Amino acid sequence: MRARYRIPLNAALAVTALSAGTLVYAAGFEARSFRLRRVTVPVLPPGARPLRVLQVSDIHMVSGQNKKRRWLQSLAGLRPDLVINTGDNLSDPEAVPEALDALGPLLEFPGAYVFGSNDYYAPRLRNPGRYLAERVSGRHGLNGNTPGQNVPRNPWWLLRDAFDDAGWVNLTNTRGHVKTAGTEIALTGLDDPHIKRDRYAEVAGGPEKDADLSLAVVHAPYLRVLDSFTADGYPLILAGHTHGGQLCVPFYGALVTNCDLDTDRVKGLSHHETAGNRSYLHVSAGCGTNRYTPVRIACPPEATLLTLTPTPT
Repeated sequence: MRARYRIPLNAALAVTALSAGTLVYAAGFEARSFRLRRVTVPVLPPGARPLRVLQVSDIHMVSGQNKKRRWLQSLAGLRPDLVINTGDNLSDPEAVPEALDALGPLLEFPGAYVFGSNDYYAPRLRNPGRYLAERVSGRHGLNGNTPGQNVPRNPWWLLRDAFDDAGWVNLTNTRGHVKTAGTEIALTGLDDPHIKRDRYAEVAGGPEKDADLSLAVVHAPYLRVLDSFTADGYPLILAGHTHGGQLCVPFYGALVTNCDLDTDRVKGLSHHETAGNRSYLHVSAGCGTNRYTPVRIACPPEATLLTLTPTPT
């Protein structure tokens, strides 16, 4: 007779309590434990004054998220020279006023932005296990998956109009310029590669020689985009989208990136190399989550203050 193995009742209760406790921690504490990360990137011309660039990303604002709103407002106290918003501001079609209220103090500073898929489309309930399946299959977003049908849209144009009225530069498959703290910055941006809206041919050509610095900006750090920016010689690429893996394994790291970027570069400062060129890549882990998966584990929400300094001589 085959032996039957049963989990003791007290062990089952312990596992259930541990799982429930983890969810309470992930949703109630870590997802609301906002952090500012600071990094230094040597990309300015020799002798240039350092620049402070604040990157905000993946806010995924939902109505009623007052702690997140107040934290974002408080970032204006950093007095950045430039604000870069790398998209996915919304996770609720009704949250545009709250997203703009949260970003209102930052709109007083020079800035630029790109949009992500969640600015255009409302989120849907999705099995988190699909992210692991997509990593194995190599399909992410519309890059191999079938487009969704009748997906509700977010009022992204309200964000666009408010950002434009504040003087932020719209980098949707285009170039722009910002002069701040006496530095002329050329910016090149792409629409979201996750939903195949990127059009690199429209912005190709590389950094502008007359600018003190050229930056590349995109929401989702797909390799085709990173390869193009790096091959063209951009010294620094700013991106978001990955949520830093969102549900990470302590002492191990991220399991997924929600794109074809490797998990070693899921967040923070790293390098990207191609065609003999090398660029700095900064991926923000963002400060929000999809409204249907409002949890983070070993990956607290963040914004980043990048201090750009002269390259070593």
